[in-house]
Amino acid sequence: MANCLIPDHYPNQIDITRTPLAFGDRAVPRLNRELQNKTTLLTRQRALRSLCDYLHDPEHIASCIEENIPESLKELLSDSDAFCRYKSAECLYVLSCNSNGRRAIVDQGIVKNLSVLFDDKEVMARRNSHKAVEMISEFSFGSEGIVNLNLIKTLVDKLKTELDDIRDLILDTLHFCMQVDTSQALEAKAMEVFTNLLKHESQTIRAKAARDIFDLSIPLEGKNEALKLETIALLVGLLKDQDSVVRCKAALAIEAIAITTPGKYGCIKAGAVPSLVALIDDSLSEMRVNALKAITCLAEAPEGRKALLEDVEKIKKLISDPVPIVSKHAAISVRIITWKP
Repeated sequence: MANCLIPDHYPNQIDITRTPLAFGDRAVPRLNRELQNKTTLLTRQRALRSLCDYLHDPEHIASCIEENIPESLKELLSDSDAFCRYKSAECLYVLSCNSNGRRAIVDQGIVKNLSVLFDDKEVMARRNSHKAVEMISEFSFGSEGIVNLNLIKTLVDKLKTELDDIRDLILDTLHFCMQVDTSQALEAKAMEVFTNLLKHESQTIRAKAARDIFDLSIPLEGKNEALKLETIALLVGLLKDQDSVVRCKAALAIEAIAITTPGKYGCIKAGAVPSLVALIDDSLSEMRVNALKAITCLAEAPEGRKALLEDVEKIKKLISDPVPIVSKHAAISVRIITWKP
């Protein structure tokens, strides 16, 4: 005879860590009600797990925005439970990967709430908040919003203490924000922080630090800051780095600093000429272009032109390079090097 007792455990196909989704257009309203549940922690946790999965389908983004899910997530960013904080930040990161989601996050002022998690004791909360902010910063309205919130100094300060994977995200965020405005980064002594990161053991962080030095060296104030620090010497040293991306970004930064006369002489004194010439045969076309641009800047100084005359034949060979932009900058370099007053 069959046993009719009801088991005291869930069937195997039921995931008790996630709230069951309601059918059709009732799914999002129910999730939103459970996100706003102030009395039962487990209800909020299960709703966040289900919502995070639900948001991965782009077709669900619009309905979630209409139901004001971002506002509910905004409130959960300050929840007393660590899981709720980092999972709500993760949901916002998934939202930020969608154009409508990004716009909703910025328009509803959620970036400021995300920045509060930069100081959270839970690593996952900090990581997810930085992932969301970095994704938002990749778009002009997002980076402008971050700059307007005066978050640059906070981000620069976090570079000194954060874990390496989070530093990676912060460097990307600052890269996009400095394309909007560099004054806040200069006031926050970002050049000093970036220069210290050029010594980092991670090749990714070294490369991104060199790229951010380029961004910060576009204005004259940034070039002057690089001259005051040991930035040029470290960048010249990175021209011999084992990683090709690091070498490429170091050459790019030198190019920006060497636009001014003090910058040219600082780079020449640091031994940049032979190191840059050695890079013009690199297989990476971006590397060849960056090296040629930096060489052209240094050739505008008499001492640089004199040193480069020995290698002008080597540079001439690149005029026939199959990559048009390499050929173009090789011709410019040769013209500057062989110029006579």
